[in-house]
Amino acid sequence: MQFPTYTIFLTVVLALVSTAILAPIWIRMLKSRGIGQSIRVDGPEGHLLKEGTPTMGGVLIIVTSIFAFWLMSPLGALSLIVIVGAASTGLLGLIDDTSKVLKERSLGLQGRYKMIILLIISFALGLMAVNMADLSTNISVPLTNLSLKLGVFTSTFEIAGRAIAFPWIYLIFLFLLVAGTSNAVNLTDGLDGLAAGTVTIIAITYAGIAFRQNHLDIAVFAAAIAGACIGFLWYNSYPADIFMGDTGALGLGGAIAALAIVTKTELLLIIIGGIYVLEAMSVIIQVLVFKFTGKRVFKMAPIHHHFEMQGWSETKVMIRFWIITGVFAGAGFAIYFISVLRDTS
Repeated sequence: MQFPTYTIFLTVVLALVSTAILAPIWIRMLKSRGIGQSIRVDGPEGHLLKEGTPTMGGVLIIVTSIFAFWLMSPLGALSLIVIVGAASTGLLGLIDDTSKVLKERSLGLQGRYKMIILLIISFALGLMAVNMADLSTNISVPLTNLSLKLGVFTSTFEIAGRAIAFPWIYLIFLFLLVAGTSNAVNLTDGLDGLAAGTVTIIAITYAGIAFRQNHLDIAVFAAAIAGACIGFLWYNSYPADIFMGDTGALGLGGAIAALAIVTKTELLLIIIGGIYVLEAMSVIIQVLVFKFTGKRVFKMAPIHHHFEMQGWSETKVMIRFWIITGVFAGAGFAIYFISVLRDTS
């Protein structure tokens, strides 16, 4: 790649413009087929007006991201892992969205089936990372010299004449990472523009990390995701003309988890994606406290709905959560850069 900075910038623009041009066509097609979002009856009352808004916009984001990457960068082992992570979790989300549309209710696949499929996806990504890309099963603890050695229990099987290593603890860790991230992004996708904006910021952060590691193909794909999300925001900003649906939320969450895997920043994702940690923890806290005490900590969970119930407008919640995401992502990138400087000194 002769001009990497220019290529990454051009990828953002290409994905952005492609998404912005194709979105109206996709919206019209969804409307013509009556494919719209079903809204939870126990959600904020104002959200009932969004019933029937076209969904599955995540198909557009993922497809244009892959298309822009295909035009701008050769495929490498690491970028293949990220693409497989995004496409497979996005396909799971598409199945979930399709189930919701067919059943005309806000509940799709049962949770246990989602988890089984996410387990298979996570194991596949882990096996690709270890056996195809030769990534280490050690997990670095940010700002320390500590490293979690997760390859201690490894089995080797011969499949199609090739020895395949199964590092079981590492694979289980990746399941927690992929399932946690994809579901946390899905929880965050409850306000117009919220998930797309936060993913944009985090994808740009990972583009910077991958660029610093000289993994230019990963940087290009992260840039493509950011550009596609920005283009999607034109139609997803309040009041939204289209939702990304589980296709987008699970697919983008899977992509973020895969970016953390291939850049070996798995634990740093807790900081970079801190907004998703807050959203997920608010749900866990709400459920546990209510179960044991019968009381609610928040007016509604996830926490973005709590602020809505406090009287904040959707736009105010969205922009402030974007700012918080920027702070988390900036802090995560700073920690990464400090760790790199310390290791090279």
